[in-house]
Amino acid sequence: MDIRILPLSPERMEDFKTYCRKHRQEVDDSFLYEEDLAEFQIHEEHPTYIAVNEKGELIGAASIIADAYQRKGQQARFRILHSETGDEAVYHRLLAEIVKHGEGLAKMFIFVPSVNPGLMEIVSQLGFQVERYSFLLVNEPLNPAPYDLPEGYNFRAFRPGEDEEAWCVVRNAGFSQLKGSQTPITPDMVAKYPGESDYLNGGMLLLVHEDRPIGIVRCADDEYVDAPIMNIGPLALLPEYQGKGLGRLLLRRAMEFGWETGYSRVILCVNAENERAKALYLQEGFKEAEYAVNYRLDLQ
Repeated sequence: MDIRILPLSPERMEDFKTYCRKHRQEVDDSFLYEEDLAEFQIHEEHPTYIAVNEKGELIGAASIIADAYQRKGQQARFRILHSETGDEAVYHRLLAEIVKHGEGLAKMFIFVPSVNPGLMEIVSQLGFQVERYSFLLVNEPLNPAPYDLPEGYNFRAFRPGEDEEAWCVVRNAGFSQLKGSQTPITPDMVAKYPGESDYLNGGMLLLVHEDRPIGIVRCADDEYVDAPIMNIGPLALLPEYQGKGLGRLLLRRAMEFGWETGYSRVILCVNAENERAKALYLQEGFKEAEYAVNYRLDLQ
């Protein structure tokens, strides 16, 4: 079979998007939702290649996200790496083109869902190493548990234009040791959240202790198994406030918000090594829906 590997061109943009829609249930679809595809443009921050057969049909695609945030951590994340041929040689050729854009990067990551063991085998053969496991947990039907705030603590909604710095302080401190999340976010990044399509008014919440923000949780609109769902994350506390039961309060307030907003189920993702957090979520009624393996390709 005569297969060509080509950089994505404007003429093949819709073909690429159609391919992503067709196969997104087989790969990590975190950046393949309709709003992501609608905004997708050919740009140096996300090099993209397609595999085309002798009839000119698109039979594979590879694209990475290598924006300023990813490069700050000297890494890139795959948006998609897939070929409907299942041929390792096609994957190898797609990867070879993508790797050419790895200057200044130490590694590339790809998430592979448990529903696609064939892709797990292929990426292993391509030289990727297992970095970590993450679990997708779902709580349905949503039935929020009551909670009582200790004296001096209260929840309040995020205030655009005022709370971006405080949000970053809590998130970055809380996630500094969590694999895959060590790269700090910036106030400019947080300032964009209210303008994103998954934003829920009032869904960004801060836990405050004597006027000091010490915890955060974000509730966002999402879809899972072709039905609406509310996504919870990130959920973080300053290190000195961890281990006091405050994470449970943040989680219960987030689920309460989902119930108030009309959601009947919620979803979140947790790293396998974050055993304390996973135990909390299971205690609060979440059940494991599926898992994903995060693979790392070392470039240096």
